[in-house]
Amino acid sequence: MGGISELGINWGVLVTQVVTFVILLVLLRVFAYKPLMRMMDERSKRVKDSVEQAEAVKEQSAKAEEELKKQLEQASREGQERITRAVKAGEEVKQKAEEEAKRETEKLIVKARSEIRQERDAAITEVRREFADLTVLAAGKVIEKSLDKEEHRELIDKVLEESSTLKKE
Repeated sequence: MGGISELGINWGVLVTQVVTFVILLVLLRVFAYKPLMRMMDERSKRVKDSVEQAEAVKEQSAKAEEELKKQLEQASREGQERITRAVKAGEEVKQKAEEEAKRETEKLIVKARSEIRQERDAAITEVRREFADLTVLAAGKVIEKSLDKEEHRELIDKVLEESSTLKKE
């Protein structure tokens, strides 16, 4: 043991220092290292949780953005469909209005033609009467005596009808 003494190492002090060091290590481990490690683990866990939450929020944001895009596309399609339906309905209304206007126009034309025919027939009848009266008057003047207007009118109507049927054939 002399060799260690020559180096200036005192066994009593060395053992005391080793025991003190071991006690210090045990105390540091119990009171400093474990709480420090626990605190570091908790901090690490909080950071990890925060990162996971951030990732979850990011994913939710991406999903929400994608869902919003889908909804916008759907709304756009629905809007286009509504516009198309409205245009189609407008065209149908326009077409119905045009058809109704054509029908009304045709009715008016038919009515006008009918009225014109009636007025023409009335005018022809009036002209025949006047012609008959003039013919009777003229014949009366020619033969210088009064003729029976009714008989002559029937005779003239008969002649006019025969001439009109001959013209039509």
